[in-house]
Amino acid sequence: MPDTAAEPAASPPSGVRAAAALVLLEAAALAVAAAVLLVLAFVHTTTRLWAAVAIVGFALLGAAVLALCARGLAQLRPSARSPVILVQLLAVPVGYSLGIQAGRALIGVPILLLAITVLVLLMLPSSRQALDRFG
Repeated sequence: MPDTAAEPAASPPSGVRAAAALVLLEAAALAVAAAVLLVLAFVHTTTRLWAAVAIVGFALLGAAVLALCARGLAQLRPSARSPVILVQLLAVPVGYSLGIQAGRALIGVPILLLAITVLVLLMLPSSRQALDRFG
């Protein structure tokens, strides 16, 4: 038995916990969207079933990556922060263009607000300090 007790795992700050929860929510929403797309692909007549199934596959892959990143944030793994920030930066123009330019506010505005919220939460000083590689 070693003489030193194991260090308890640091608890993530509330900003990181909230960001992880929101990223997990994004993953769940993407998985639900993939399921809906799969059902629609088989219900409607299409000549490009392979393309619809490929889109569903990419959506499920994205949901899995987001879920892994949410888990990484919850475990304070610095390597999870960059992919999450990248996805949110890509979601901002998508949400803006869907919600504002295309007039699909029920889809675009939640995407936009969620992405901005996650970005703000990850840029909080406590979140940055907890996820700092050199801390």
